[in-house]
Amino acid sequence: MCTAPTASMTTESSEHNQALSAASLIQLIWLASPALPVGGFSYSEGLEAAVEWGNITTEASASDWLSAQLQLSLARGDLPVIAGATAAWRSGDFARVRALNDWILQTRETSELRLQTEQMGKSLLEWLRNHDGVNAEHITVCAALPPTYPVAFALAASPTAASLRDCLLAYAFGWAENMMQAALKSVPLGQSAGQRLLARLSREIPTAVEAALVMPDEDRQAFSPMLAILSARHETQYSRLFRS
Repeated sequence: MCTAPTASMTTESSEHNQALSAASLIQLIWLASPALPVGGFSYSEGLEAAVEWGNITTEASASDWLSAQLQLSLARGDLPVIAGATAAWRSGDFARVRALNDWILQTRETSELRLQTEQMGKSLLEWLRNHDGVNAEHITVCAALPPTYPVAFALAASPTAASLRDCLLAYAFGWAENMMQAALKSVPLGQSAGQRLLARLSREIPTAVEAALVMPDEDRQAFSPMLAILSARHETQYSRLFRS
């Protein structure tokens, strides 16, 4: 039995078929840039601990680790939240925004991972205060949460004409660049290896985004036990380059 597409799916498909304006494209590139002053470069999200405890020792194992993190963590957690939060910011559904923000806080399994999302969310909000385009009321609502990084990113992307798909692609690529740089420093790896890591993630990101766009709330999850264990170990790791 075939079912008709929902209004949101129809709208999203229509948006995807339209060329993204130059202003919106530049805004997404800006938000995805490692140069955005939110401190993303200072976190490895457990990767440094995976290197310390022997889970990651080569380019191949680093590539497999980041691919698994993309598919098992980002695609099932942060990306669906960003899709929902971006739509909620655009429609003024602040109750939905708060619920999604609370979910992120409740599913960060270690103090390091929670502090990361809180610090990056706060830093992005401070950047938005000095950046044109975001509704002042939305800034106030976001500050009162206080925001996690995915929810703050959704707020930053919401004034653009970009589709939800494009917003998620930008977020995922920004994550991939930061994680690639973390692998280069902690394994360590060379620049060519880093570009191969990024190439693999770039091929896999669109599939992860498509899965996130259609994921219902009841299927969203953040169950990554090994990542949580390594993050907890990292809190007392003797020698560290990164904050997580």
